[in-house]
Formats: sequence, structure tokens, C-alpha cells
Amino acid sequence: MKNESHQERADRNFVELLQGARVAVTGVQVLFAFLLTVPFSTGFSRLDQADRWLYFAALLSAAFASICYIAPPAQHRVLFRQGRKETLVRRSNVYGILGALALAVSMTTSTMFVIDYLFDATLAWIAAGLLALLALWTWFGQPALDRPGTGSDGDEGSPRAQSSEGSPVSSSEE
Repeated sequence: MKNESHQERADRNFVELLQGARVAVTGVQVLFAFLLTVPFSTGFSRLDQADRWLYFAALLSAAFASICYIAPPAQHRVLFRQGRKETLVRRSNVYGILGALALAVSMTTSTMFVIDYLFDATLAWIAAGLLALLALWTWFGQPALDRPGTGSDGDEGSPRAQSSEGSPVSSSEE
């Protein structure tokens, strides 16, 4: 969108960030709600200390992910009409990345917790390791290769084209 102003770009980028967060926040909320009920089930008292620590990691990382995904709209309310949209966009992007990392930890540890309870620790470690690798690759590794200068295409054909002044024109993904 070459003809948009900085403010229009910031507005568009913020809306796109919020749209992406809506997908993740639903999953985080469901996972977090489930985790909040687990200690009240009858079998929880039979868990060993290792499983309790897995549960602790899953619960805390789900809470952290929730905070990260809820922060951008909450901050938008506080900063409404303060002319800080570009700052909010940059900050929201960081929160989105941190939230995704925390969600990956929560999903991995929750899955490990359940598999360890149902089967054994070896299978739980294998499954959790594979899930962690898959999340890290699909959410971070693969997109990192598409960034300018890091993939096989280099800067050619990247979403960041050069404007007539020679400065980068931001894509909607910034």
C-alpha cells in the first residue's frame, strides 16, 4: 500500500495484528480454562512431583500467553487518541511473538502432562519434543526464512519492495 500515510499504515497493521491474535487467544483461553479445572479432578492428588511441575509450567505459560494476547487491545483502550499507534503496533508485535512462544510451551507441557499420565514418561518426552519442534518451525523458523536477506530469494521478490526514494516500503506484516 504505497500511497498510505504512516498513520493509515499503523492503523492497518494494528487491525491485522488484532485479527491474528483473535485466532490464538481463543485457543489460549480454552487451554487455560481447562488447566484451571485440572487440580479439582479426583485423579490430581495421585500425581507425582514431576507431573505437578509439568502442570505448573503449562498453567503459568497459558496465563502468560493470555496476558500477552490481551495486552494490545487493553493498551489500545488506555492509549486511545494519544497518537501512539506506531508504538502500539511495534509493542503488539512483540507481545504476539511472546504469546506464541508461551502458547507453544503451554501446549507442549500440557500434552506431555497428559501423555505421561496416560502412558509413560518416554512417550511423553518424545511427543512433547516433536510438538515443540513443529511449533517452533511452523511459527518461527519457516517464516524467518521468508524475511528479507535470510531466504533463498534474498531481497529479491521480498514483500519489502524499495520505494522511489530507496527506503523500504513496509508490508502489511510489519
